[in-house]
Amino acid sequence: MSSLHHRHLAVSPDWLALYYKRPLEITHGEGRHVWDADGRRYLDFFGGILTTMTAHALPEVTKAVSEQAGRIIHSSTLYLNRQMVELAERVATLSGIPDARVFFTTSGTEANDTALLLATTYRGSNQVLAMRNSYHGRSFSAVGITGNNAWSPTSLSPLQTLYVHGGVRTRGPYEHLGDAEFIKACVADLEDLLGHTRAPAALIAEPIQGVGGFTSPPDGLYAAFRRVLDRHGVLWISDEVQTGWGRTGEHFWGWQAHGENGPPDILTFAKGIGNGMSIGGVVARAEVMNCLDANSISTFGGSPVTMAAGLANLSYLLEHDLQGNARRVGGLLIERLRAIGAGSSCVREVRGRGLMIGIELVRPGTDEANPEAAAAVLEAAREGGLLIGKGGGHNTSVLRIAPPLSLTIPEAEEGAEILAEALRSVD
Repeated sequence: MSSLHHRHLAVSPDWLALYYKRPLEITHGEGRHVWDADGRRYLDFFGGILTTMTAHALPEVTKAVSEQAGRIIHSSTLYLNRQMVELAERVATLSGIPDARVFFTTSGTEANDTALLLATTYRGSNQVLAMRNSYHGRSFSAVGITGNNAWSPTSLSPLQTLYVHGGVRTRGPYEHLGDAEFIKACVADLEDLLGHTRAPAALIAEPIQGVGGFTSPPDGLYAAFRRVLDRHGVLWISDEVQTGWGRTGEHFWGWQAHGENGPPDILTFAKGIGNGMSIGGVVARAEVMNCLDANSISTFGGSPVTMAAGLANLSYLLEHDLQGNARRVGGLLIERLRAIGAGSSCVREVRGRGLMIGIELVRPGTDEANPEAAAAVLEAAREGGLLIGKGGGHNTSVLRIAPPLSLTIPEAEEGAEILAEALRSVD
């Protein structure tokens, strides 16, 4: 055990998880690579949990942070903040929500807390619909709407949460149905649920479930849900903390795969927009955002330094068409991984979009989740010089792959080859 690991254990909660049998200390990064304290270089296919969206040590972001820190680091939302207004203007336009208002927070958890506050206040109801296998953060209210027991340490909640089908396409009671029939069955489940309860405040859903193992419904499910929700006056909250900013390649926001009946009422974001800086936020149409009748501020949300980073990062993303790169390079990577998976006895499914890819592992010859294999592949990939993540609602048996959106084709090939060797080690 390293000295730093020993010190970590002495002062940190037991539930503060660390990856790897020999936990890694990352000291610096550049592009799509990071280095550990021993000087070893790794290809990063997880980006600090989908947070390093563009690249490590991106000069444009580093410069913006440094210059702003040299002027003023903090003022709070009690004062006008040019960087915050400029980023809010850009996010409001990009969101697709009409007459949008933007509130910045410091994390995705806090963004989802705010969305729940808005929805329950606007609707006068503490009842919330959420998806099975979902994850929305680690605060008391966010845990209360998380449909993944590995990340839900308490059943106590200020909300009454009801869970509906649809977030997982290839498991559950409707997995045998075709896409159209799957959507029809999930809509019928929602209709039935609403017939047995008082009208909820909102449905909160990740277009692609992150911690749940990069699972998703067929395109159009949430559009079909929207028709039902609108009849009941129920709001739709799209949790874009992991799916936003073009990561899926095909769309800038995950909700756009379900946009037939318009944008969500509320959109939450975080992670990638700051490229490592702590930025989260909520976008909602004005009547919803303005429904609070008490004062509120954010001490650290919208800070001058994080907003400068967000502006620089968003500009780089758009100017270099990283969404298009995610579509092109991600498409090649997922096909390469599917070919590798077809030759592995423990790979059940390779799924995902753009640079958001999951590999679900099972015990050979069965449909039973294999968390031991996932842990072993994670270790083997690290030994091969590749960092990946893991997750999944079925005993953490999914490898999560989400590199920075500037990933190159040679880097994608290199990572795929390391993953192939890691998978062979557990077959």
